[in-house]
Amino acid sequence: MQTLDVDNPGLPDLQFVLMVAALCTADMPSLNVPEDVRRTVFDRCWALLHDTSPPTEPSLRVLDLREGDDVTLDALVAVIRNTLHAHGYANMTWDHGPSEPTQSTSPDAHPLTDRLQYWDPVHPPPVDGPPESSHN
Repeated sequence: MQTLDVDNPGLPDLQFVLMVAALCTADMPSLNVPEDVRRTVFDRCWALLHDTSPPTEPSLRVLDLREGDDVTLDALVAVIRNTLHAHGYANMTWDHGPSEPTQSTSPDAHPLTDRLQYWDPVHPPPVDGPPESSHN
């Protein structure tokens, strides 16, 4: 069982927002947050970034944060936390292993995607290369 503490996720804010957005748009029955709350979280985040209504097509329900700034990121974190808390959720939990990729990954991205297979921010995967102590 995977768990994400809404107030203390152990992730930088950008990763937290991206993770929650991904969870809220995933077709994952094991997620403890009901579909209507997930939709509300995503729709409120969308409203902070766009002047248009959020898309209804599942494949288009993606947050593009490249145009945002620190103020936008802070607002997204606050919206996520406030919405989840208002509906009684302090943690998001799910029981779902990594899915097979739907698109091929470029060779340059393989080290990053390999690291993303891990979900324990307290005990991250080993870094590439030998440990620092072996350089003696």
